[in-house]
Amino acid sequence: MTNLIIASNIALWIAVIVMAVVIFALIRQIGILYERVAPAGALAINKQLTVGQSAPQIDVMDVNHNTSLHIGGQSTSQKCQLLFFVSPTCPMCKSLIGVAKSIAKAEQSWIDLIFASDGEQSTMSKFIEAQQLTNSPFVNSELLGKTFGVAKLPYAILIDEQGTLQAMGIVNSREHIESLFNVKETGYSSLQEYMQKHYA
Repeated sequence: MTNLIIASNIALWIAVIVMAVVIFALIRQIGILYERVAPAGALAINKQLTVGQSAPQIDVMDVNHNTSLHIGGQSTSQKCQLLFFVSPTCPMCKSLIGVAKSIAKAEQSWIDLIFASDGEQSTMSKFIEAQQLTNSPFVNSELLGKTFGVAKLPYAILIDEQGTLQAMGIVNSREHIESLFNVKETGYSSLQEYMQKHYA
């Protein structure tokens, strides 16, 4: 009986050691994968505009504050503009609104966050209220989305203070939104560009 208990304990310890080695190997692989993906920007799908060109300039209305907003061009506030395109019918958009607001608040010294959508004003008003966006600049304009070639949501565009497109793409997570800011540090504006240069 004693021998059986000893044998079972030895077997258990061997199993624990093997599991520890496997877990360590998996953690290492996750770390390597994170290092490979981290510098990449949001997934850019835009056949109309390219990063590095001057952003289209357009005047739109902020429906929350009933004031005119100038998108693109030289920034009077000397801040970058982050356009975040959302929709009442997009579940992912709703889950990222709070994330976008949190990031913009942390980076408010150099970022102006502007939410954008298009649709019936009554629907937009309910959406703004439900998502607690009444204090944020919000543009309800189909023309804005078409001008910037937005086809899928949620979509974000970063325009620097000189009016140049710095980064743009579909954003599905906090990391995707933050990756738009990394363009000045890494020079990669999209996932495709990073993969092409490193794994082509």
